[in-house]
Amino acid sequence: MAQQNKKTMNGAETLIKCLENHGVEYMFGIPGGVVIPVFDALVNSKIKHILVRHEQGAVHMADGYARATGKTGVVVVTSGPGATNTVTGIMTAHMDSVPLLVLCGQTTTGLLGKDAFQEADIFGITLPIVKHSYLVKNTNDLPRIIKEAFHIANTGRPGPVLIDLPKDVTSGPFTGISLDPAMDLPGYKFETTGNQKDILKIAKLLKNSKKPLLLVGHGAVISRADKILRQLAEKLQAPVTNTLLGKGAFPETHPLSLGMLGMHGTAYANKALTGCDLIFSIGSRWDDRINGNNAEFCIGAKKIHVDVDPAEIGRIVQADINVIGDARLVLEELIKHVGPMDTKEWLKELNFYKKEFPLHYSNEKGLTPQCVIDTLYKVTKGKAVITTDVGQHQMWAAQFYLTDHCGHWISSGGAGTMGFGFPAAIGAQFGRPKDLVVAIVGDGGFQMTCSELATAAVNKLPVKVIVIENKYLGMVRQWQELFFDNRLSGVDLKGNPDFVKLAEAYGVKGIKISRPEDAERLLTEAVEYDGPCLIHADVIKENNVFPMVPAGKSAYHMITEAPNVKGKSAGTK
Repeated sequence: MAQQNKKTMNGAETLIKCLENHGVEYMFGIPGGVVIPVFDALVNSKIKHILVRHEQGAVHMADGYARATGKTGVVVVTSGPGATNTVTGIMTAHMDSVPLLVLCGQTTTGLLGKDAFQEADIFGITLPIVKHSYLVKNTNDLPRIIKEAFHIANTGRPGPVLIDLPKDVTSGPFTGISLDPAMDLPGYKFETTGNQKDILKIAKLLKNSKKPLLLVGHGAVISRADKILRQLAEKLQAPVTNTLLGKGAFPETHPLSLGMLGMHGTAYANKALTGCDLIFSIGSRWDDRINGNNAEFCIGAKKIHVDVDPAEIGRIVQADINVIGDARLVLEELIKHVGPMDTKEWLKELNFYKKEFPLHYSNEKGLTPQCVIDTLYKVTKGKAVITTDVGQHQMWAAQFYLTDHCGHWISSGGAGTMGFGFPAAIGAQFGRPKDLVVAIVGDGGFQMTCSELATAAVNKLPVKVIVIENKYLGMVRQWQELFFDNRLSGVDLKGNPDFVKLAEAYGVKGIKISRPEDAERLLTEAVEYDGPCLIHADVIKENNVFPMVPAGKSAYHMITEAPNVKGKSAGTK
């Protein structure tokens, strides 16, 4: 009997084999008709598919996995509504420079553009929010496209890459020669080391500065510049402030750290912003949450900008010196050319501000979000990986949960996506199974993706989620109170569920905290529980985040307490 010929791989099997070769551990998604060949190929793969409850959750999980590990997260969904449900997650990753590979099933090539069942032009829909896109029309192109996609997603300024996969491409035979072909990217180039002459100019400006301020952003986290950044700050004796997404690039417990600056940053970081004579932005894009008024931003100060993306140079701030390059590599060269700076009086001034304007809260009226987060920090000794949604709880978490390591703070910055925090925590937990991962979310955002409790339960993940329930869309309510004469509209979350019972309905342990004196005991119980756990923090209904810089204003206009409110608030002594 003649020996049977080796089975020819189809496109889906080729795709999965290429993903395996790139070290993919997990694929997050939901199947559908046109993507069945891909899911069929997964049956015999070492890649584990994580079945989610909504495609948005899948992208946020892949996003959290990518930020926690530095690897590229992978999503697989079907065509039409399955693909369009990924748009919010893709935009979130795009604005925060997160490497993702989003695989979308598509109708057959012969039916493209003919309004076939569940057809959507996801290639066109997502063009503004991806780093690159592919519509695959030839099965033999799959190995090259996958290789290029991974390279594009995780080099230079990272970002999401979308691959649209018609069903006849994934079903058809692969007759190519190699699963590791040469890449064809003639126009894709990026600078990494920076211009030597400009780096020397930075060293000269630093030497002449008496009141320097190092501003570190997400780019410093992405490049894992934390070690060299600490060495540089200590050598210079220069204070360091960070953006929301820059948390972890420099340890916030370090004496030189001023914590987060900007709209809800610490008062002393914003005081440094208005008093410095030089600001050195490392991987920060000068966005409107730290620079509400360009004309009043660091008046009279020299400005230096290091960024890997040329498009960010001069986009908002016209710096005195710009260097295009990877933050870590640029700093590794810069540190060779600098020495200690004369900052004794400057640091003395900033330490005065730290004592004069500490972060502050009171539990006189009941349990506050700040108390919950501050207690969590003490219980976990600051070692947890924290994810958040967007809103008041996000700002309180940034203020009170200090972050000392890259990849330990995961939050939606540019897009401000409600519903991000919990699925991102699930993805981070998959990526770092031995670490404690805690999602801090609001009662509004959590209800957008709370169905992913099923994903956590089915996979027996030890992830924790703290739901800060103040029964409001809190940040909008705060703005309405402060800037719209307290005319509250559309912010009262009537009809919230019993979050403990909701968790238990999914097979997840639920714990409720309603008194400050119970916070430490119950949070310790939750952290030590071996499995997924929801902590329902029933906090006082009305509480505002301070300090605050009003939208469109500069740090010179910082508010440290609510107008017309007597007594102390967060940010006042």
